[in-house]
Amino acid sequence: MKSFCLSGLTLLTCLLFSGICHAQSNDTTLTFHRKKIDSLDQKLIEILGERERVVKEVGIYKAKNNIPALQKGRFRQILKKNIKMGAQEGLSAKLMTKVMNAIHEESLRIERAIKEEETQ
Repeated sequence: MKSFCLSGLTLLTCLLFSGICHAQSNDTTLTFHRKKIDSLDQKLIEILGERERVVKEVGIYKAKNNIPALQKGRFRQILKKNIKMGAQEGLSAKLMTKVMNAIHEESLRIERAIKEEETQ
């Protein structure tokens, strides 16, 4: 009987320990993926910052050459191209449209602000 209890206790300990190990493994996996997401977010922000700096240069050029900030044809080309590239990465057209519209709106805001500064 004592042997059975010890075996039962050992089994219970093993089951509990494996559950803890499994939980720790899941936590470790989650932590790993979250760190990876944080790193990718940082890269996205760096790229958006770089893009904004280029947009400012374009805005200066447009202001000096009296070119309107909004170029509908150009935006349609960009949107179409990025929807296609997004699809290759498994991203929906809806997501790509939202992202590119948000980026485009900010680009227009920057370019218009530059034009206002140039005219003052």
